[in-house]
Formats: sequence, C-alpha cells, structure tokens
Amino acid sequence: MNIPRHVAIILDGNGRWAKSKGMPRNYGHTVGAKNVEDICRVAYEIGIQYLTLYAFSTENWNRPQSEVDALMKLLENYLKNCVKIADKNNMRVRVIGEIGRLSEAFQMSIRNLEEASAGNTGLNLTIAINYGSRDEMVRAMRRMAEDCVSGRLSVDEIGEESFSAYLDTRELPDPDLLIRTSGEQRLSNYLLWQLAYTELYFTEVPWPDFHREQLMDAIRAYNQRERRFGGLEKEEEAPHV
Repeated sequence: MNIPRHVAIILDGNGRWAKSKGMPRNYGHTVGAKNVEDICRVAYEIGIQYLTLYAFSTENWNRPQSEVDALMKLLENYLKNCVKIADKNNMRVRVIGEIGRLSEAFQMSIRNLEEASAGNTGLNLTIAINYGSRDEMVRAMRRMAEDCVSGRLSVDEIGEESFSAYLDTRELPDPDLLIRTSGEQRLSNYLLWQLAYTELYFTEVPWPDFHREQLMDAIRAYNQRERRFGGLEKEEEAPHV
C-alpha cells in the first residue's frame, strides 16, 4: 500500500458528537484532543511522515465566548503536555497561524514546545491554531512587499517557489491527502495554496470516533486514485499547469 507522505486533517464534529451523547460541546473538544495523540501514534506506525491538523481557525473566534475560552484553555494545556508526548514519541511539533492574537502564556507554550521538539526525528506534527489560509497569504504578501521595498527581493524573483517560502508551511511538503471528518465537504479556508494537487477525502465519522480503521479507510481510498499532475502520471514528472 502506498502511504501518503503528508496527511492534513480538518478535525470536525466534536461538538455535534458530544450533543448526540447528551453532553456539552466542550466535552467533545476534550475527547477530540485526546484522540490527537492516538492518531499521531498510528500515523507514525504506518509510515506517515507529516501530519497537519486544523485545531482552531481564524473564524472560530465567532463561536460563543464560553466555547472559545474553553478551546483556548484546552489547546494551551495540550501544548504544555505535548512536550512530554513529543519527547516520548520522538515527535517534532510546529504551530502555524497568526499566534500574535493568543495570550503571552499561550505563545510561550508554543515556543517552548517547538524548541524542545526541534531535534526529534519521528513524526512531524503541525497544529494550525488561529489559522486561516487567506490570512496566511495576506501576511505572506505583506512580508514579500516589505522585502521588495527594501531591495531584498526583486519583482522578477517572485514566483510560486518564492511565494511558498513566505507561507507558514515553508518547511513542509504540500499534503498528499486531506481528510475532513463529520460529513462537511468544504475546505473552510484551510491550506488553500498547499492543497492545489492534494487528494480530498470526506467521511461522515466525527473526529472523536476517527481511529486507526478510519484512517486506513482514507488511505485505501487514496490508493484507488490515479495521482495526476497536468493530466499525466506523477512518476512521469509532469509539469504543473
């Protein structure tokens, strides 16, 4: 079986899953956070090298304040605990998104985690927090414009490769497979540039119920598709069009 090198996942359905069980939405987020460690372990065991998870979008600030506060607390605590998890599992962790809106303590947790795990050589886990792809591209264009004004970059040097170097994901390969849980079939402002040639897989299973077998179902579906770039097979080294 061909295992995708990089899998991106939109973690959807925590609140609806909790509601279906007569529990508050925040319970779903707690269970969903616990599921992240399990999926990371499975991903590494089966040979996935990069896993990128959509944890909190720029639009999620519009949710009820109580839910936002609970999510922020949950994510911050998870990142603090993740230092030990990353060390135990030899996992490198990165956070992408506009973290300037997060609390100073939250930002410090992110920096500590990234620094502590920088030398690890196992799974590359990326967590998108306060991330929106349009926001990412606007921030990238601003930095690119600043470099043009300062003379560090010329207009003639601007292209796909140089633009990608300004994105939050500049250290990562583009995803081979995107998975969205819980039935929605849209990208929700997630990795819009990076998903240009990515295979998309949508499942009705909510994130708290998404385990090894569901991940393998997605990979089996991925293996049934012909990866084409510009109308040619990938191995034919087709140009992007």
